[in-house]
Amino acid sequence: MHCPFCSSEETKVIDSRLAGEGWQIRRRRECLECMERFTTFETIELVLPRVAKRSGEIEPFDENKLKRSISRATEKRPIPSEKLDAMYNRILHHFRTLGEREIPAKTIGEMIMKELKKLDDIAYIRFASVYRSFKDASEFQAEITNLKKGKRKKSSQLTLLLDNKKSEH
Repeated sequence: MHCPFCSSEETKVIDSRLAGEGWQIRRRRECLECMERFTTFETIELVLPRVAKRSGEIEPFDENKLKRSISRATEKRPIPSEKLDAMYNRILHHFRTLGEREIPAKTIGEMIMKELKKLDDIAYIRFASVYRSFKDASEFQAEITNLKKGKRKKSSQLTLLLDNKKSEH
């Protein structure tokens, strides 16, 4: 590791700690020439798969594009940045560990929608409207109806589960 101050190759590690939810190692280093200290981060490098677009074009996975699309969907929503970062990292981790060289763009869109649906209904509808190219209000209404049905189904399943637990006691 070259010293950022004097470019010497002679440095030593003073301290190492886990960082980034355990996906990074933070190393505190000291240059043996100029005695300056600096921090480095070591991360696992897993290559993201290439993206197969609907047009048949293949392009590199663009992390910035992913972050922008999530950011647009969640703009002005009361979602803590920690939750957004965790969602973003889950999506990246999923695609890095797939072991595939190429994935359809549709798979990325569906994964984002799945994550947004768990996080925030409005962000989900915003993303879905762009991703699925809604043409009019009826398509919005249909998606909102489906979202409500899914919530009611979960709610009724939870009620049944709680009722069963009460009857057991």
